[in-house]
Amino acid sequence: MSKAAKKKTATGAQAWHYDVIKSPVVTEKSTAVSEFNKVIFNVCLNATKPQIKSAVEALFNVKVVSVNTLVREGKTRRFRNTVGKLSDSKKAIITLAAGQSVDISAGVK
Repeated sequence: MSKAAKKKTATGAQAWHYDVIKSPVVTEKSTAVSEFNKVIFNVCLNATKPQIKSAVEALFNVKVVSVNTLVREGKTRRFRNTVGKLSDSKKAIITLAAGQSVDISAGVK
């Protein structure tokens, strides 16, 4: 990691935290699990659970209890005579401490 990447921003988040978390997952299922203090994010394929935990804690100022991850393999698709493959993706299911919440509609500060 370069020195520029290690610089801290005003919120205490480091530059590489923004590379770990790609986007929130906004689906019916992710909205349903939010009742149980869980948030789902698309994350970088090579991100580890400790990296994901520190990124969420730094970016959203919350306490993370656990991180569960899953890798969704890309499907094989056909277009005319060409066979292609969609890229793999990784999701992280973040369990927050009681009383904590993440407002994904507000954006990251």
